[in-house]
Amino acid sequence: MTEVVAALIWDKDKFMICQRPEHKARGLLWEFVGGKVEPGESKEQALIRECREELGITLSVGDVFMDVVHEYPDINVHLTLFNAAISAGTPQKLEHNDIRWITPAEIPDYNFCPADEEILTKLRDTNISER
Repeated sequence: MTEVVAALIWDKDKFMICQRPEHKARGLLWEFVGGKVEPGESKEQALIRECREELGITLSVGDVFMDVVHEYPDINVHLTLFNAAISAGTPQKLEHNDIRWITPAEIPDYNFCPADEEILTKLRDTNISER
């Protein structure tokens, strides 16, 4: 089981999604920014590092929004999605093909990684005022 972390970053009524690079597994699918937890790192430390590497931003990590276990043909992941906020910097496409800010109502317009489906359902079903 591979430990993976991701960030749910809101800007008013929209949240950030990133499009995976074409050459990677699940290329051009959309996802939440994040990545694998390295040995010796906490999940929060891994998320801060990944966001610095992939977007050039400093992240303030909050509580856990949701945990998901998903089996891909090539990897089994335990994904922990944290509520987070940008504390410094402006997101840049250092690794991703594209970055978008979308509302929960726009979720069906994008093809996401399968591990994110359960999270996206919760986002669609949760009233934004409950955040």
